Amino acid sequence: MIDWNQINNYISEANTILLTMHKNPDGDGLGSATAMYHYLKEVGKDCRIIQVSKLPIEYHYLNDGDIIETYDPNRHGKWIAQVDLVIIFDVGDFNRIDELKDQIEQHDIATLNIDHHPHPEDHPFTHNVVDIKAASTGDMVYDYIKTVREGKITKPMAEGIYTAVMTDTGCFRYSNTNSHCHNIAIECIEVGVDISSLYQRIYESSSHARVALLGKILQDIHYELDGKFAWFVVDQKMMGDAKATNADVEGFSDFVRTIRGVEVAMMVQENVDGSCRLNFRSKGKYIINGVASKLGGGGHQFAAGAIVDESIETLLSSAVEKTKSAIMTQSRQA
Repeated sequence: MIDWNQINNYISEANTILLTMHKNPDGDGLGSATAMYHYLKEVGKDCRIIQVSKLPIEYHYLNDGDIIETYDPNRHGKWIAQVDLVIIFDVGDFNRIDELKDQIEQHDIATLNIDHHPHPEDHPFTHNVVDIKAASTGDMVYDYIKTVREGKITKPMAEGIYTAVMTDTGCFRYSNTNSHCHNIAIECIEVGVDISSLYQRIYESSSHARVALLGKILQDIHYELDGKFAWFVVDQKMMGDAKATNADVEGFSDFVRTIRGVEVAMMVQENVDGSCRLNFRSKGKYIINGVASKLGGGGHQFAAGAIVDESIETLLSSAVEKTKSAIMTQSRQA
């Protein structure tokens, strides 16, 4: 059981607070950070949200007042040097905050990690607050705010929290959805969140480039193990031909997982620097974070990933075989 009052002591002692999340942020990281930002501003803290990627267009509604900044050493370096505490949301791996990690270490800034991904015991954070049973990091931020603040959350807080919970539960469809998620959603609706508008902004605003890239992917999905395992590749040529960005790729593994008969979907995406991003999704019959772990990553049982410093040519066969082996091993044990 997390002692949110103890966590509040760490936060209360800090005057200047930096909020951040992993590279290529999703709705959970961004929603959690913006909800916390509005709470910290309410209690008079000097805080800023600074992240290392371009803000995805579908989450621009969270950026009212331009509160979400993209890291620029010339613009932010002096302010970061004065920071008392960095609160990091939804980061399974400290390295995923890129250049901000160097700034934190250079200035020896205390860190508070709030996350629902598993972390090793030798984690690098000053304070590590993890609840792997939480459906989203947004659930945890909600619990914190409700513990230390009286009354209902404000609408700006609620928009961030609802975004986090909705996106990490697949619009309340995934197996991690529980009554707490729905109770959070009820309060968000009660304080004025337009849930239909948020859904449309996130899930019904695909760019032409995203649709073009999806079309290319659907032409070359590979099926293994009688269709239980489906995998696909996104290389830089495909990205260039479709004029797509990394933000356009988000959700493709979830889409492939919806195909009838598919239990596990895997994406292998080529990064600009030649490394690869692996993304795994399972419907719930097979646990796949063990595969991600063997490849240097991690995550939840049914949603995991890794960044591997190998080319597609050298990584692909290994990733496919490791995933097939994990599925077949679990099938035999069932």
